Amino acid sequence: MLEIEFLGTGTSTGVPQLKCNCPVCTSGDSHDKRLRCSAVVRYRGKKILIDCGPDFRYQMLRSSDNELDALLLTHIHYDHVGGMDDLRAYCATGDFPVYARADVIGNLKQRMPYCFVEHPYPGVPRLELHEIKENEPFSIGPVEITPIPVMHYKLPILGFRIGPMAYITDAKTIAPEQLLKLRGIPLLVLNSLRTTPHMSHLSLSESLDIIDLVKPQQALLTHMSHEMGFHEEVNRLLPQNVRLAYDTQIVRIEE
Repeated sequence: MLEIEFLGTGTSTGVPQLKCNCPVCTSGDSHDKRLRCSAVVRYRGKKILIDCGPDFRYQMLRSSDNELDALLLTHIHYDHVGGMDDLRAYCATGDFPVYARADVIGNLKQRMPYCFVEHPYPGVPRLELHEIKENEPFSIGPVEITPIPVMHYKLPILGFRIGPMAYITDAKTIAPEQLLKLRGIPLLVLNSLRTTPHMSHLSLSESLDIIDLVKPQQALLTHMSHEMGFHEEVNRLLPQNVRLAYDTQIVRIEE
């Protein structure tokens, strides 16, 4: 069985958004509160974090299980890597494995140089960097992971297929050959920013078009802004097998 826990389902600004008094940002429904996008996948004895944004510390404090074995990074944008300094808590017994594209690894070394000097300051995160090649599956222990290259406007980034689930965030376009890797998957997690078009993110109608092509058994939408609308209202309009994910949600999928 695979378990995914959504640590955050919001876009880079989170919901509520600072200085916004719109009905969604002031909603009393906890499903409308969205921290920056991240998830933990628990599968075959491994606990794998996908992205590590600026809300990471709080997300792990409220998580159902705060143990982690490794980190997968989709791309280098701050809302996906801004919490990595807090990985120091996971380095007590050795270097913490981080898997990412080569360009992301290079950028991390520039953003966090204090982690990679010859004589690091005591207590800084000790990160073991592993390069992902976008067309080569790789393994974390018994867990095989297939990279799913997608485009975030002009930026190549990665989604991941892990067993019966695929997780894709920040996509704007997905090539047909990548969609073939997802056909009929039990669970597809896919980004959907808002109801109107956006330059670099899928809108709700675009996400639904992809879901219609892939035909997953179940789809959950993530990386949402306040412009998506109210959680309960949008869910009532969606196809039966599609729902908005929400922070702290735990979903279990049989293989």
